[in-house]
Amino acid sequence: MRVKRGFKARRRRNRVLKLAKGFRGRRNGCYKRAVEAVERSMMQSARGRRVRRRDFRSLWIARINAAARINGVSYSRLINGLKKASIALDRKVLADIAIADPQAFAAIAKRAAA
Repeated sequence: MRVKRGFKARRRRNRVLKLAKGFRGRRNGCYKRAVEAVERSMMQSARGRRVRRRDFRSLWIARINAAARINGVSYSRLINGLKKASIALDRKVLADIAIADPQAFAAIAKRAAA
């Protein structure tokens, strides 16, 4: 006798097909193809989130380096000076300060250079 699986299986398939909405060709309507496409897209999106964090960190470092050089110190010496002076500011905050308030960044750079 044939077993149709019923509600649970349909819900699982519909969840996958909903995630595949907007894909081209059979990838958005055919369950088997949609499973492959959704699995791949999930892997790509997870990879993209890691790459985005990487990209933002390099952007912050470039901004800090540019602001630090305006104040006569290199990026690496600035970061080393901040660690020695026990100034716990991460790169995101430093980059925001460098853009929004150059005078404050200059004061931080002076403390790190001393």
